[in-house]
Amino acid sequence: MPVNVLLVDDEPLVRAGLRAVLAAQPDIEVVGEAADGAAVIPLVRQLRPDVVAMDVRMPLMDGIEATRTLLRTVSDPPKILVVTTFENDEYVYEALRAGADGFLLKRARPAEIVHAVRLVAEGESLLFPASVRQLAAEYGDGGGNPAARAAMERAALTEREAEVLRLMARGLSNAEIAGRLIVGTETVKSHVSAVLAKLGARDRTQAVIAAYESGFVAPG
Repeated sequence: MPVNVLLVDDEPLVRAGLRAVLAAQPDIEVVGEAADGAAVIPLVRQLRPDVVAMDVRMPLMDGIEATRTLLRTVSDPPKILVVTTFENDEYVYEALRAGADGFLLKRARPAEIVHAVRLVAEGESLLFPASVRQLAAEYGDGGGNPAARAAMERAALTEREAEVLRLMARGLSNAEIAGRLIVGTETVKSHVSAVLAKLGARDRTQAVIAAYESGFVAPG
């Protein structure tokens, strides 16, 4: 089955470029476009995309608020890939905190765009882990977020689950974690699922953000 993608950006040229790159792939289909975050909810309900590639800055509803609204109002929401001009941007970090699954630079090469969409759709690796770590270091309260620390304490991760979370934060995929811990991939998937459930995280990106903001993992 192809990965169905909805493009949301107020710049027609950006949407056209993304469409040209993604539509050329046999396993990706662009199912719709929108010029503002305010149009995301009805289009997601109508088209049921797997991934929403969404600009972080738009005039009526930006990507942060659109992400929050989408995750709050749509059951079984799609993955959200924030598209941005600037990598080291507080807006990007806020979008990740709001529930976005990753981000993509508008200047990215075609192969990077395709890789980002596939990786976010699969959900088994962290997209651009070094950049997420840098964003967390700059905007993530230095591990001093009281709510995040309390949530991490309540999670009461086992020693193995804690080890898996640290490897997730380094950007390792399930297969790479399995190789590092010398266990099966299905075992790693079980540990990842347990970590997400205990932290109340939607996906591994949110779990890693929680790890940084609680001070469980140092972003430096």
